Amino acid sequence: MPVTHSPEIHAQLLARIPDTTGHELHEWFDILGKGPALTNCVERAHWLADEYGLSHGYATAIVQEFDRRRRSHTPVPYQRSSGSAARS
Repeated sequence: MPVTHSPEIHAQLLARIPDTTGHELHEWFDILGKGPALTNCVERAHWLADEYGLSHGYATAIVQEFDRRRRSHTPVPYQRSSGSAARS
């Protein structure tokens, strides 16, 4: 059974992703889009967490948002959050 966050927790996680991970949401979506062809949400979250050292909470939020936006065809704005620096 996949782990889902409440809408409030999900929004809070998404807001913290750029500062916590050093990558904007659109960058994570690009990584997911180019990653292995895993179809299960949990498998993709585990892959993202293991491959990039993310907590499973952040990885799950990224995967769920990726799926939600892909289903609704909602684009992700390409912008940097103020005060966040990209990490290598």
